[in-house]
Amino acid sequence: MEIHGNLVDIHKRKISSSRILIEDGRIAAIEPNSHRGKGFILPGFVDAHIHIESSMLIPSAFARMVVRHGTIATVSDPHEIAAVLGISGVEYMIENGRKSPFKFYFGAPSKQINLGQVRELLEKPEIKFLCEVMDVSAVIQDDPEILDKIAIAKGLGKRVDGHAPGTFGDDLKKYVSAGIETDHECTTLTEAREKHALGMKILVRESSISKDLNTLFPLMLEDPENCMLCTDHLLPNHLMLGHINLLVRRAVQKGMDPLDAITVASRNPVLHYGLEVGLLRIGDLADFIIVENLDSFRVLETYINGECVFKESPVLPPIKSPIVNQFHASEKKPTDFAVPAQDQDLHVIEVIDGKLFTKHLTLPPKIENNLVIADPARDILKIVVVNRYHDAPVAIGFIKNFGLKKGALASSVAHDAHNIVAIGLRDEDLCEVVNALIKTKGGIALTSGGQASLLPLPIAGLMSNLEGEEVAVRYSNLDQAAKNLGCTLQNPFMMLSFMTDLAIPELKMSDKGLFDYKSASIIR
Repeated sequence: MEIHGNLVDIHKRKISSSRILIEDGRIAAIEPNSHRGKGFILPGFVDAHIHIESSMLIPSAFARMVVRHGTIATVSDPHEIAAVLGISGVEYMIENGRKSPFKFYFGAPSKQINLGQVRELLEKPEIKFLCEVMDVSAVIQDDPEILDKIAIAKGLGKRVDGHAPGTFGDDLKKYVSAGIETDHECTTLTEAREKHALGMKILVRESSISKDLNTLFPLMLEDPENCMLCTDHLLPNHLMLGHINLLVRRAVQKGMDPLDAITVASRNPVLHYGLEVGLLRIGDLADFIIVENLDSFRVLETYINGECVFKESPVLPPIKSPIVNQFHASEKKPTDFAVPAQDQDLHVIEVIDGKLFTKHLTLPPKIENNLVIADPARDILKIVVVNRYHDAPVAIGFIKNFGLKKGALASSVAHDAHNIVAIGLRDEDLCEVVNALIKTKGGIALTSGGQASLLPLPIAGLMSNLEGEEVAVRYSNLDQAAKNLGCTLQNPFMMLSFMTDLAIPELKMSDKGLFDYKSASIIR
């Protein structure tokens, strides 16, 4: 097979009209071409840190969605499904990913599985890294289990990913000295510069919620060799619009040399993680994309191992997948969501739109009929967590700034344990929306006036078995329905899913109650 076009050589830093000869899935020759071909040929894009589960798509369906955007590989952290199904969940992702030519590179979860299972995974050649080390305090306090997991990864020559939001000074130095090499949680340039100065590779994140490219762009300009691009958590409706290609385009529009932007989006993750991904050199695997120009980066064709996987439409076929899940909660009653009247102030989660971290407020309660109730006048709702793995008392708290005026929202995507999390005004609505997810064994749902709408997520309560386009449409419909109920947030369901993430400051909700990040304790 021959490909003609303008070859973007990020190694020699030049662009030239070229003829590329492909044999047996590899680049056999690159020769000058007397006539200019169609488009620009460049290495395919790599997402340097993503949780596939957050797209609500199984890996094979995810691949069909992103090849149209020029993505050919992902550095995938499967700790979401590992939280639900353990190591078998990771194996499910690997096996489904193998059914597609797309290049999925998974890591070994650092917290959700035990030491022996971490070793078992890291000994596999396709497992390239230890997933983000989220328990910063455990590293700082020399917890032997996490240090042993890091040591196993290092001993096997595998990379170690970080997750240290808002960590500075001596704590950061100790965290990095433990052998942790990357961070994707920087939300300020000051934070990124300090981590970069200590030798960390900075993964510039642009997710459905956390959008850090504009903030961290100066560092990308200063040291493109030590930056990568990632999306972390990307919703299906956003995935329809674009992926890493959008970040490359924005970087170039903001003044970055296209060769540097392409390097950050392709070569850097390939070299850092040791991925079997070609970079348009003779002898490399024939992994590349053809784009219309170096301004829009509109993708015309995508090739993986010399196979065309996108040309005007995805060439990859849909792949059926078995249902795997763990959901054992019993249906609830409205009285399970009641809070007896109390004299003291409430601890309230304050949501900040567009941010994963929250603030910790103390506010007086609204009491009616000897019960503490939601107060829509102050935009204070109930937030509840229902354990999905076994029956347990409902954990109940209060949350501010969702803007909901009626009804309730719920999700079994609830980082990182993935219990059911719900917000609402009335106990009856909370009960109804939670029971809707218990009956379907996972999904996202909303209810108002006795009418429940939902997107089932039968695979681990995290992913759909439908194709990406349908999931995107159904998700968008629910997103709009939540806004019609008064929700003022850009991404209501994703924001809800992170209200249970105990690894991000400041006040979050667990299945045991409110969790204070600073003290690492449940508020009683």
